[in-house]
Amino acid sequence: MKTIPIFLIVVCMAMACKKESESERFILLTTPVWTSDSLLADGQDASGPGGVLEKFKGDARFRKDGTGYFGKFTGTWRFSTDETQLIISSDSLPIPVSANIAELTKLSLKITTIYPTPASPKGFFDIRMTFKAKP
Repeated sequence: MKTIPIFLIVVCMAMACKKESESERFILLTTPVWTSDSLLADGQDASGPGGVLEKFKGDARFRKDGTGYFGKFTGTWRFSTDETQLIISSDSLPIPVSANIAELTKLSLKITTIYPTPASPKGFFDIRMTFKAKP
């Protein structure tokens, strides 16, 4: 009978530790469903038909288990560099997207990155994507 209270204490402590391991940024990113607000490549809207960011248009969901969907892409995500960068991988992308998190609040997500492309004279696009939390 003594083992039941000890077992309950251990289980409660394990649950408390798990909850503490989720950082504020992790909770901010994984709580809402995000919807694209602005998708820019080299300062121009790239979300329309044929645009380089067209497939990122729509909703994005960063699940707590590291999976998610990002517009029309499904894949995985993770933080990097002390949770200041976001790495998004998908079988549908030629290389993972490694983006700097410019802003992350409960209402706004803004990321920036460069992405290689032969379509640009400089060999890459400057990308800025902004998202709003869905109500």
